[in-house]
Amino acid sequence: MTLRVGISAAPTEAGVQFIVEAERLGVDSVWVPEFWGYDALTPLAYLAARTTRIRLATGIVQLGARTPAMLAMSAMSLQALSGDRFVLGIGVSGPQVMEGWHGVQFTKPVQRTAETIEIIRQIARGDRLVHDGEVYQLPLPGGEGRSIRSASPSVAVPIYVAALGPANLAMTGELAEGWIGNSFLPESASVFFDPIRWGAESAGRSLGDLDLTVAVGLEFTDDVEEAARRHARGYAFTFGAMGSSTHNFYNDAFSRQGFGDDVRAVQRLWLDGDRQAAEQRVPVEIGLKTNLLGSRDMVAERLRLYRDAGVTTLRVGLAGGDLDTRLESLEALVHLVDSVNAEAAA
Repeated sequence: MTLRVGISAAPTEAGVQFIVEAERLGVDSVWVPEFWGYDALTPLAYLAARTTRIRLATGIVQLGARTPAMLAMSAMSLQALSGDRFVLGIGVSGPQVMEGWHGVQFTKPVQRTAETIEIIRQIARGDRLVHDGEVYQLPLPGGEGRSIRSASPSVAVPIYVAALGPANLAMTGELAEGWIGNSFLPESASVFFDPIRWGAESAGRSLGDLDLTVAVGLEFTDDVEEAARRHARGYAFTFGAMGSSTHNFYNDAFSRQGFGDDVRAVQRLWLDGDRQAAEQRVPVEIGLKTNLLGSRDMVAERLRLYRDAGVTTLRVGLAGGDLDTRLESLEALVHLVDSVNAEAAA
């Protein structure tokens, strides 16, 4: 297996400068998020004009916030502007964001994702758009609309799916070019990769046909314990606030990796208003094993675990420090990844 390095980026001028320098260092891809702040598509159009080689990915655009046809139009525009460097990363988000921010009902997430992929591919291929699904019906029955073909040239749009639940993971393996993963420990990779593999094989493909991407934080430090505890505390918000009391896909993902009692306890403390206790209750193991922390030798050992588990792209976040400091860390990581890949090749 071969690892590639991607980076997460903020849509600021400082963030753009970081991406331009990251491209020079050989970073493979940049991932722009979308939640309830900036959108993911506009910054990538700007980055297309400021870069020449790096892949430009949404990580992720929220399904339901735009129609599938609008997503297809945006993806085709960015593919044309970037010289075929665009990757459309999609996900359903969660009920709090979709219903509280976008005013769109959070229903049938797996079916919505599958139908969106089908519609985008029809449009991008230049097919006349006809879709009779559970979520989308195009043209609308009983109305005055008619089936339309895109006026733009056909183009390939790689689609990656953010998925955590088994059904969504299997659908990703069946339909997508890549997986956008988080809440991931390489020691329990089978929790995620087995369903993806089942889905891929059901479609006559293999797990190796997908780009399997995972989010990690990077921090070179002599105080691994402090860094791990700090990163663990950050998960209290994820377990307590990223979802409702009944639906939290991150908690479910960690529960399937053996942390069920822990995430339930953290969520209970957070919802009771004791956020400090919730932060302290997150196991330090989670902070340690979902990130790249420590000396260069320690980071290299974690890279080997990701590589051997089957991960192909690390979406790396570098928090804190000035531009030069973050670039120094990123350059060190790129060299370590090259070394780890060379070991595998040998």
